[in-house]
Amino acid sequence: MTAKTDHTKLFMKNLPKNLFSGFVVSLIALPLGLGLAIASDAPPISGIIAAIVGGSVVALLGGSNVTITGPGNGLVIVLLSAITTLGAGDLYQGYLYTLAAIVVSGVLMLLLGFLKMGRLADFFPASAIEGMLAAIGWGIFAKQFHIMIGHNNEHGSIVKLLAQIPNGLIDLFQNGSIEELIAAGVGIVSLGIMVFYGKIRNQYFQLIPAPMWILILSIGFTYSFGWLNIPFPLDANYLISIPENVLSNLAFPDFSKSLQKDFILSVFAITLIASIESLLSIKAVDKLDPESRRSNVNKDLKALGLATSLSGLVGGLNVVTVIARSSVNVNNGATNRSANFFHATFLVIFILLFQQQIKQIPLAALAAILVYTGYKLATPKTFSKVAKIGKEQIVIFLATLLTTLFTNLITGIGVGILTTLVIHMFLNKSIFLFLGNVFKPNVLLFQEHEEKTYYVSVKYFCSFLNFSRLKNKLDVIPEDQNVIVDFSMCGFVDHTVMEGLEAYMHVFLKKGGSIEIVGLDKHDADSKHPFAIRKILPLGSLKPIEKYFTRRQVHLEETSNELGWTYEPKKNTQASFLSDFIFFRTREVSYLYNQLFTGEKGCAVFDLEFTEGAFVAKEVVKTTVFYIDLPQEIPVFSLDKEGLLERLYKLAGFKDIMIDNHSDFNRRFFLSGEKTAEIQDLFHDELILFLESNPYYHIESNGHSLLILKKERLLSVQEIKAMIYFGQQLQKLLKPSYTAQYLLK
Repeated sequence: MTAKTDHTKLFMKNLPKNLFSGFVVSLIALPLGLGLAIASDAPPISGIIAAIVGGSVVALLGGSNVTITGPGNGLVIVLLSAITTLGAGDLYQGYLYTLAAIVVSGVLMLLLGFLKMGRLADFFPASAIEGMLAAIGWGIFAKQFHIMIGHNNEHGSIVKLLAQIPNGLIDLFQNGSIEELIAAGVGIVSLGIMVFYGKIRNQYFQLIPAPMWILILSIGFTYSFGWLNIPFPLDANYLISIPENVLSNLAFPDFSKSLQKDFILSVFAITLIASIESLLSIKAVDKLDPESRRSNVNKDLKALGLATSLSGLVGGLNVVTVIARSSVNVNNGATNRSANFFHATFLVIFILLFQQQIKQIPLAALAAILVYTGYKLATPKTFSKVAKIGKEQIVIFLATLLTTLFTNLITGIGVGILTTLVIHMFLNKSIFLFLGNVFKPNVLLFQEHEEKTYYVSVKYFCSFLNFSRLKNKLDVIPEDQNVIVDFSMCGFVDHTVMEGLEAYMHVFLKKGGSIEIVGLDKHDADSKHPFAIRKILPLGSLKPIEKYFTRRQVHLEETSNELGWTYEPKKNTQASFLSDFIFFRTREVSYLYNQLFTGEKGCAVFDLEFTEGAFVAKEVVKTTVFYIDLPQEIPVFSLDKEGLLERLYKLAGFKDIMIDNHSDFNRRFFLSGEKTAEIQDLFHDELILFLESNPYYHIESNGHSLLILKKERLLSVQEIKAMIYFGQQLQKLLKPSYTAQYLLK
């Protein structure tokens, strides 16, 4: 009862913030809802209906916290294609058929939610999705640019509309009517507001979003002619058209084409794009949430599916989660889903009270908002951003973009996926790596209880095909914990995975935890970008592994600078100095790399690759060790945590040396060596207390140097720092007077 009361109090306390945020978002949603519907060749009111139904239903039933729902940019091209194709020239009839497709797509989204297919977006390459979004941007830009300059009757494919832009501008200046010139003037001024709004620093001006300024000025422009008793120069063809009575003029879906191929393809396309757009937006908004909450994507899919079907039944467009309006919602202090509900409520008020004013808005003004929106989706910065990640990513991006522009979204994303697979196989010179391992379990998760660290090991390959397995493991880990993701046994990691892990790292960091990636330091990359594809280098490769540093290598270099040490990332096969340690007598060292060392390598920390076993039992192991060259001789010994392996050592004849008056140490540690008395003398009280008070390490002396090993895996930078500190303290605690005693004996 107390928890429920606290929740109610918190809700009421945050109510004013959510009310205000909902109002601000509604100011943006009104022009965008009208504009996106017009861009889809649907009645303008259909976009507002989608926002109202979506805001209400998802606010009550959704699984996200601060998202806003309504019509989305990504569906404009799909809906426009569906209305044009299904209507066969009759746009209104095509709209009714498309409403039926929207209802069915909502049912499919609902099923996807129940089938827990919230991971759907993870199975698409990141660069292919970027290409798809850019194509959507070009599609919106191509159609709306002509309307912005007063040409409302331009039709055709995206490529054709883009090609007609120069002729459209020439025709406007040479043969444009007064109405077209005025409409174009309104459009250009509106576009200027969208472009320069962010550069105006007046806090009062910034209280009203740019799209709402366009509506206010557009309506003021139309009313000014009446005040001056001058005939308004734009007829109804250049203005928004909405019914006199919205409630009595709702459109209803026509299911008569529901078994035809074009209808089924439209349903599939609408469902696919709506699901991807929503899932990507939910993921992005979670990163913006000040409280770093994680949305229940499957619950949200169900709510979005139900809202989409209800919207389609009463004449509205698809309901999706929208990133731009959601980010405005977060920036204005929203704390829960009530802001989405309030945004829908204010839209109802606007439609009921300001119908006449909305009818005075020129289409060119709304088109300018969409031209700017389309440009932001396909800005040249997107091309350069993708190109910086890697040459192969720009190929995937362009293949998806161009195919979508010349065909459709479904074909475009299909070509993007196929291109990605072909490139991955070409880079690895192997089809079997993917086909042979795609269905194999490749992610191991366990908690190392001593350090309370979660360790995730990934084998074979990790790409968009199987990234969901890694995400499933990360999702069960509390976000305030420390996680190590080890790719040392993984031959290939793609861009989608690297970008996805970056998102997880931000979330864990916000909650007080951390994710550190290890095992990529000897993988090859074609660019310095942190999201670049990484593939394993063969042992005989001439390429230096330090060509492009990983984040771990950057942090290792920073650590060496902090300590005043030297860092050498390159491979070094000169590892004979390890051969006289007991640990390496039955193990063959391949090479070491990522060395941090002092002076003449008196102390050195390095990553190490070695093999143990032979033939079919041969296993490659990568680990991080600390080597200390001692200034004095000490007895040869080996110290390990007491366990099953040590008990087997005892059965094999290795003696566990007991230290008098330290029963707890004797019980917890296995100490072995030939010179029992000298070893017992070396392990004095202060040293034993130090060992008992710190995490377990394998510690070994060969008489003149120490080998310290934590685990048979690569360590994170934090673990390396801890091991260095441990080793330095251990060295100080070795008796300075012991050397003389030992030499005398």
